[in-house]
Amino acid sequence: MKILIKGGTIVTSTEQFNSDVLIEDEKIIRIDKHISENHAERVIHAENQYVFPGGIDPHVHLYLPTPAGYSSDDFLSGGIAALYGGTTTIIDFVTPKKNQPLPEALNIRIDEAKNCPIDYSFHVSPVDWRPNSEKEIEQCIDMGFPSFKIYLAYKESIGLDDESTYHVMKAVGKLSGMVTAHCELGDEVSTFRDFYYNQKMVSPLYHMLSRSSQLESIAVKRIIDIADQTNCSLYIVHVSAGDSLKHIHLAQQSGQPIFAETCPQYLLLDESKYYGEFEQTAKYVISPPLRKPEDSAHLWEGIKANMIQTVGTDHCPFSFEQKSAGKDDFRKIPNGAGGIEHRLELLYTYGVLKDIISLNRMVDIFSTQPAKIFGLYPQKGEIAVGSDADIVVWNPNTESVISAKTHHSKVDMSIYEGFSVKGKAQYVISKGIIGIDNGKIISNLPTGKLLRRKVQKTSSPYYSKSNDVDNNNCGRV
Repeated sequence: MKILIKGGTIVTSTEQFNSDVLIEDEKIIRIDKHISENHAERVIHAENQYVFPGGIDPHVHLYLPTPAGYSSDDFLSGGIAALYGGTTTIIDFVTPKKNQPLPEALNIRIDEAKNCPIDYSFHVSPVDWRPNSEKEIEQCIDMGFPSFKIYLAYKESIGLDDESTYHVMKAVGKLSGMVTAHCELGDEVSTFRDFYYNQKMVSPLYHMLSRSSQLESIAVKRIIDIADQTNCSLYIVHVSAGDSLKHIHLAQQSGQPIFAETCPQYLLLDESKYYGEFEQTAKYVISPPLRKPEDSAHLWEGIKANMIQTVGTDHCPFSFEQKSAGKDDFRKIPNGAGGIEHRLELLYTYGVLKDIISLNRMVDIFSTQPAKIFGLYPQKGEIAVGSDADIVVWNPNTESVISAKTHHSKVDMSIYEGFSVKGKAQYVISKGIIGIDNGKIISNLPTGKLLRRKVQKTSSPYYSKSNDVDNNNCGRV
């Protein structure tokens, strides 16, 4: 099917210009002014609207098993919510059991995601170090998954000690892959958590107090040092502490391939949310926790200065009933919150309209940089002839209020409840199909495709803000 987007303002990470976009099947085939409507079977009139590349969320947890049950959204509901928010590609995670071969866990996860309505890929998480681990990492890369998630927290379950971290990063670095890292000092966090509980301090407030910003920033420095020793590219997920940026910036200046991600919750919410009754505070139990307002200000500055390259969501929502498992013990509250639907509208309203970031920078952190860092560019993250027809037509002339009553996630609460936002994804095209048509999801959504990626050379974003990479480095199955 041929689709013509007529009269919109195209916004990429580097340009803004008025033009038409012609789509055929899954690809953009022409960008030009005054393309005749006779060329298309469907015309979208986008005058006074923006045309963005579809969003790439590099950090989501759909259908995540926990002691409190699976996270609220599976790949179908999470993918639908993502589409409503202008996201057309997600990267989720493979978390094996102890001693489970990584390729086996990866294949199981691929099967779990088969009903995802948007394109998807995975980071694979080594949760231990065994004699076969290096070979399994190589097998995952050969299968098309060259990024690996490690946790310095959660030592009692999936976290790695320093020795295992070194071995994983050495193996991944040797194979030119990338490690993504959750940075908190796990042993110290566990000590503080148990201390507060034993003092009968059990409310969500003590979740925040047991995971101080120093425990993040010290862990960030430690993982950067190990990355340097092992010659491994590093992507630090959900940076929340301003002090972490000091270590990240120094490493980037030195030429290390270090990339950083933050999330809207750390830009827009703060630790005051933990003061109050359980019913009001439990939904903010996420890791790392919300920080001080000055940390949020530092993160915005980090985005402006290109110390932070991406904004993901860490979408991992749990119902109030699931959160209530920790009513008398904050340690039992499942960590996580939703946000996959709200990333673009929050960045636009509180970043662009507040004159903190430009439209181009918003597109960069929302779409282009995740594509480049994780080997999806220029298939994804760009509006160009030959790129995938993943496109958002953004109407800037609407206003709404975020609410759990109207969002499209399955979860029954929202950490952004009551936030006023401007703009909406009026049309979202995924793989050349209009998934969101004039603000409404279509019936009979097709399934997305599994994205297999290749290793690539990465360099410090300090020296190469464009983070240019191989233009033919990913495939679809």
